[in-house]
Amino acid sequence: MNLEISDKCTGCKKCIPVCPFGALEMKEGRAEVNERCTYCGACVDVCPVEAITLHKTSAENKDLSSYENVWVYGELTEGELAPVVYELIGEGRKLADSLEEKLCVALLGCGVEDKAEKLIDYGVDTVYTVDHSRLERYNDEYYTESFTQLIQSHKPSIILLGATTIGRSLGPRTSARLKTGLTADCTSLKIDKDKQNLLQVRPAFSGNIMATIVCENHRPQMATVRPGVMERAAPREDARGEIIDFEPDFSHLKVHTTLLDSQKEQKSEVNLGEAEIIVSGGRGVGSEEDFSLIRELAEVLGGAVGASRAAVDKGWISEDHQVGQTGTTVSPRVYIACGISGAVQHLVGMENSDIIIAINSDPQAPIFQHATYGLVGDLFEIIPLLIEQLGQKESSSGANTEQQEKTG
Repeated sequence: MNLEISDKCTGCKKCIPVCPFGALEMKEGRAEVNERCTYCGACVDVCPVEAITLHKTSAENKDLSSYENVWVYGELTEGELAPVVYELIGEGRKLADSLEEKLCVALLGCGVEDKAEKLIDYGVDTVYTVDHSRLERYNDEYYTESFTQLIQSHKPSIILLGATTIGRSLGPRTSARLKTGLTADCTSLKIDKDKQNLLQVRPAFSGNIMATIVCENHRPQMATVRPGVMERAAPREDARGEIIDFEPDFSHLKVHTTLLDSQKEQKSEVNLGEAEIIVSGGRGVGSEEDFSLIRELAEVLGGAVGASRAAVDKGWISEDHQVGQTGTTVSPRVYIACGISGAVQHLVGMENSDIIIAINSDPQAPIFQHATYGLVGDLFEIIPLLIEQLGQKESSSGANTEQQEKTG
């Protein structure tokens, strides 16, 4: 895309206030466009003399060699680093090592020095801090402007953000400013070593296929990743890194929103993301009443209750229990899928579990292709037997403990 202002411009200034990005300014009596332009076309519609034109340009072979290093956006939640940041650092380290480049974190906020030092402990080579009073609380406009300026200054090749409320807002806004692409809700990331491109894998067509998306002609390559998909990074004893401060320039920014107040959302009692054992029920459970069997097994195991989208859509259980592409992504130690066929939408949300146990009466169910252990049979026969055996084991364990106490 390209925006041009012809000699017909009379300097009426009608285009200046309508630009939401401050991309137009007056110079020597006529309007000129700067690098903030996103080609939204707002100025074209208000020009009374049709001096502004917006048209597509042919694809250009841009020099991408000046872009390097893998960046992670260091999202803060209530002043603390969001858990997804550590997951992105773990994945970003693999990508950076594959490219033989540095792993960096962009940390925006107010009073973030201690957080920057903490990130170094996790093997980050460079932390770029944007520490400003305007960034004390998240605001799309201030954060987008700061992030964009930082990226334009240092030119990373890859940027990863969490697919959180903030990441899903900041990522697209920033990619639009940079005139590059962004792939949302990725479940897998790899490097094409021949072309040095990021292979971004995500579900498509309602989760019926897994699409691999490549941004070949533009940089940076940007992607959001759902929390709980990637393996969390661990601290390193030999970690060494540097912290580089960056000062944003807000002098040309026109802010249209002001945060008046924020209300903390009341959390659901269901916390699938942190559960080590999850027992999930699907269409095969049959009814809301029969879901009590799933709950009973979960209770015996000390785990959480999950569900497929089919079970939620039928109203058998609330949506905060849903595991999958449109629900929660989980990675417990043990995931037990009861009466779940294994549609791609569901697999995306639980395939990173350490152990997957599938119980299904259909031996051809796709879930068995991903299961560590598979039980073919009627779940109404199998689950009661499991509950009985686990109950006996628990009773036996309790009796042994009591006997030991008496002996002692």
